[in-house]
Amino acid sequence: MFRVGLFLLTNFAVIVIASITLNLLGVGSYLDSSGAGIDLQNLLIFCAVFGFSGALISLFMSKWIAKRSMRVHIIRSPRNPEERWLLETVRDLAAKAKIGMPEVGVFPAQQSNAFATGWNRNNSLVAVSEGLLHRFNKNEVRAVLGHEIGHVANGDMVTLTLIQGVINTFVMFFARIIGHAVDRIVFKNERGHGIGYWVATIISEIVLAFLANIIVAWFSRRREFRADIAGAQLADRASMISALRRLQSEMNSKVPNQMADSFKAFGISSGFSSGIAKLFSTHPPLEVRIAALKNS
Repeated sequence: MFRVGLFLLTNFAVIVIASITLNLLGVGSYLDSSGAGIDLQNLLIFCAVFGFSGALISLFMSKWIAKRSMRVHIIRSPRNPEERWLLETVRDLAAKAKIGMPEVGVFPAQQSNAFATGWNRNNSLVAVSEGLLHRFNKNEVRAVLGHEIGHVANGDMVTLTLIQGVINTFVMFFARIIGHAVDRIVFKNERGHGIGYWVATIISEIVLAFLANIIVAWFSRRREFRADIAGAQLADRASMISALRRLQSEMNSKVPNQMADSFKAFGISSGFSSGIAKLFSTHPPLEVRIAALKNS
């Protein structure tokens, strides 16, 4: 129920903000004055406003969504030595990375995992799973925290948002061009848009968005290598490699991944697919990450 309500609220916010922006830009319709062709400039503006609105709203809401969907307990006043150590470690690593102190939290999950999110370097959230705290030693936990703070320091969340905004824009843009062509050529609709346009546009958006995920996944895999290097620099290389090996051991033992789907891309580990599916994987194989870290 919460996910449905959040989905509706986010979409409503996108529609309201995008509609206001389009009106300010003077974009009412992307059909030309005759109603027969497409005004490509207006169409591009229309798609960019909606494409970036969704991505940016998701970015600004990312901490709020993460806290609730992952049931993150934010550590404000440490209740035990473990929480005190977590806060002190994150504070030390954040200072080394020259970013603002993130919020620090723990989320209930059997699998060892961690993630970082937030809309800028000085307003972020770093959270670790209970499983990671219970099974990793302190040096390994420190390295994982360094990895996540590396994501924040590198601006990965913002960059990923901008990439998603560009992809959303062009998916919507080309889907509508395809829909317009189908409506004119197949359904012989000469003015306005008929049912053929809407059906073809929806199908095209689904197919193009699916294919575009390859680009997002590629970027996500590249940023994992950079975050591993950050973890090694902020903590130490041996501990970062040890943490990755422990994650690899857990994956081989089939410990279930309990991280919400929308945040798996932000975790230190999300599993890895084989065959064609590997093109859509957000994380490289752990053995490849370990080898890359050794050779860096």
